[in-house]
Amino acid sequence: MPYALEDMLVVGVASSALFDLTDSDEVFRSQGESEYRHYQEEHIDNLLEPGVAFPFIKRLLSLNDLGSPDAPLVEVIVLSRNDPETGLRVMRSIAQHGLPITRAVFMQGKAPYRFMEALNMSLFLSQNETDVRQAIQEGFAAGRVLGQPAADMTGTELRVAFDFDGVLADDSSEAVMQAEGLPAFHAHETEHTLDPLPEGRLSEFLRGLNRIQDREQERLSNDDTYVRRVHVSIVTARNAPSHERVVRTLKSLGVRVNDAFFLGGIEKSRVLRVLKPHLFFDDQLSHLEGAANDVPSVHVPFGVANQFSASE
Repeated sequence: MPYALEDMLVVGVASSALFDLTDSDEVFRSQGESEYRHYQEEHIDNLLEPGVAFPFIKRLLSLNDLGSPDAPLVEVIVLSRNDPETGLRVMRSIAQHGLPITRAVFMQGKAPYRFMEALNMSLFLSQNETDVRQAIQEGFAAGRVLGQPAADMTGTELRVAFDFDGVLADDSSEAVMQAEGLPAFHAHETEHTLDPLPEGRLSEFLRGLNRIQDREQERLSNDDTYVRRVHVSIVTARNAPSHERVVRTLKSLGVRVNDAFFLGGIEKSRVLRVLKPHLFFDDQLSHLEGAANDVPSVHVPFGVANQFSASE
């Protein structure tokens, strides 16, 4: 019987997001593919250190204890530009770290994100900016990891934070902001308060997190000692009166969050350093730069906010 992915939260992760590949990447860039292949073979048993997405992936996979061996809730699949031979070190490091990842796609020098739809993936994480931008342009949900991995490697709670416009919703309101400024933006959002925004690229990923939260509620109903592990927040530059459209849009999309921070221009890093998400998703690099060294972040290069940087 085929291994069914339809009811799972499936995430694709590049080896560059899962592990710190600084040394091997330097060999590839400075000495070429042949030396890179030799380097990976020579260091095949050397454990790769955790990368930006490692704590997030580890905790996400740990949530499979809410399901059963025959019906896991989460599947993580490696999507790599390595060929199968140079990818051996990645798979050995996965096993050495005890991560239950057994499936991988290795494509020598080619972009593997093209298989996201076939594998029912709602998110692809990579450090390769080109792959991420191309995936976004082709309609997929993808993000480039930035910063350092979360420090708490051994905990069980999974904290995920999202910006709203350009991430969970589309960028139509952001386009008004960029073109006409803040007063026009607030006027536009007040006029359209009751009109839900179209969904953004990461809304399906949030649905997957919500399904896991539903399973947590079932566990809690049967075991009052269970402590919820998945916590989802929105951290947005919106404030009143534009906040209400956020709440109504989430409801129309059938998704929910535990907390919302409507910051109205307050630097997001102030909140993020306290919230300590294992990943924070935002479509604007300027919102990530202030906290990237303290908070593992993901740049989602979608929409009008990224048109200039995409053309650089």
